[in-house]
Amino acid sequence: MAPIRVASFGECMLELQGPAFGSLRQGQGGDTLNAAVYLARCGRAAGLQVEYATALGDDGFSDAMASRWQAEGVGTALVRRLPGRLPGLYWIETDARGERRFSYWRDSAAARSYFDTPPGETPLERAADELHALHFSGISLAILLPEGRRRLLALAERLRERGACVAFDNNYRPRLWPDVAVARDNFAAACRVATLALMTLDDEQALWAEPDADRQLARTLALPAAEVVVKRGASPTLVRTATRERLEVPAQRVEHVVDTTAAGDSFAGAYLAARLAGAPPAAAAAAGNALAARVIQHPGALIPPEAMSDLTG
Repeated sequence: MAPIRVASFGECMLELQGPAFGSLRQGQGGDTLNAAVYLARCGRAAGLQVEYATALGDDGFSDAMASRWQAEGVGTALVRRLPGRLPGLYWIETDARGERRFSYWRDSAAARSYFDTPPGETPLERAADELHALHFSGISLAILLPEGRRRLLALAERLRERGACVAFDNNYRPRLWPDVAVARDNFAAACRVATLALMTLDDEQALWAEPDADRQLARTLALPAAEVVVKRGASPTLVRTATRERLEVPAQRVEHVVDTTAAGDSFAGAYLAARLAGAPPAAAAAAGNALAARVIQHPGALIPPEAMSDLTG
């Protein structure tokens, strides 16, 4: 049987973590890259073939990042290498409660230029007919120019129309968008082409300026995607299935939160891996909650593989 080929599109950046003018821990991260790594780890036993689509430069950091992805089992055939460009950079400060503050240097990052080619000529577009699933996020859309967003959404629609899984994770970051109206238009378009919407309720409330969580929840569960998953932090995860059944899956309690970075990304990776391997939505949500609970007990976006070995089969 041919492997299930999954592509995740977005941006991976260099990561620095620690106090200003103190010792800094160096790593890498980005919402869709984090999800791709966790998807590869969780989907390895099921034979999932995970690939990351982005643009990097021709510098040493870009070389090292691509090598690390490959070591994680994430393929790089869909990566564009742009001479003279560099990956973006972000710095994480974490408070005593495990909440984080981000600072970014990404305006000229190579990933923003992924679609700076003639139509259909990116590695991702050329591979479209061979993909079984595509994963992207609100950040994936935000980093692109309008034409790049149009091409990514058109690609997603093309995959959906031929029966592939199209997973959209909202991840709304206001500072990345020129204004809220543009963000709303693009998020609405993404939810129309998605077959699976992975939505964080707080982000939905921020995007739509809805202070009432119950009203926003009802609106989110009514999105046009066939399957809608609503992440609510420590509260139970809600799933609205393609048959309109509503499921409630408890989150796992964590006594000591170290760092909430990549909690949602790890949930997305585990959920998508389980669904693509044939698990029902409730089991997939339970897998996502278990991995997210494990991830927030470690610093940084990507925890050591051995820290989650019992969750990957």
